[in-house]
Order: sequence, then C-alpha cells, then structure tokens
Amino acid sequence: QVQLVESGGGLVQPGGSLRLSCAASGLIFSSYTMGWYRQAPGKQRELVAIITRGGSTNYLDSVKGRFTISRDNAKNTVYLQMNSLTPEDTAVYYCNAARAPSTYWGQGTQVSVSS
Repeated sequence: QVQLVESGGGLVQPGGSLRLSCAASGLIFSSYTMGWYRQAPGKQRELVAIITRGGSTNYLDSVKGRFTISRDNAKNTVYLQMNSLTPEDTAVYYCNAARAPSTYWGQGTQVSVSS
C-alpha cells in the first residue's frame, strides 16, 4: 500500500520561508518521478515542481528562483524549499509520485501566506 505523507505547511508572513516534506512508503521511491502540486481555492491544481529519478528538475515559472525541489532516496523523502513566499503562493500543496502507469497522491498540506 503506497502512502505519501506531507508535512511542513503552515501560516507564514510574506517574504518568509517554509520547507515541505513528503515521506513515501510502499513503493520503490528511487524509481519514481516526484512532484509537488498546489491547488488554491477556486482554481485548478497546478504543477509547482518536479524531480525525475535522475535528479532533473523543472518548475512553474512563477516559483523559479524561489522554490527548490530535492529528494533523498535513502530516506524516501522529497522536499520543497519555498523562499520569498507571497500571498499568491497560498494553496494546499500535494505530493505526487509517478511511474507509468501509476500515480499516487498525498493528502495535502495547507500553506497560507498572510500578514
């Protein structure tokens, strides 16, 4: 049974930082592409950052230079370091594991950016 458990969300002031973690179990973590998605109220879920098995990364344009995705295959964990946060980053953030044809989702963690 695959489980993805996110943590690290919360309330932060504009300009602040948060580090999200996603601990995976029940899968061969190193063989999966891992991603972070987010969904703001009234909006569609969007891809924020992705990291392949080989460590290649890609980012949503609006977070480039502010967010960094990384993975630790020894700990079966993927991270999202978020700096210079703005109110537009407020959303529920979801962890995703993908290896065709399978995809798995975490339950999400709320990130709120407000003064």
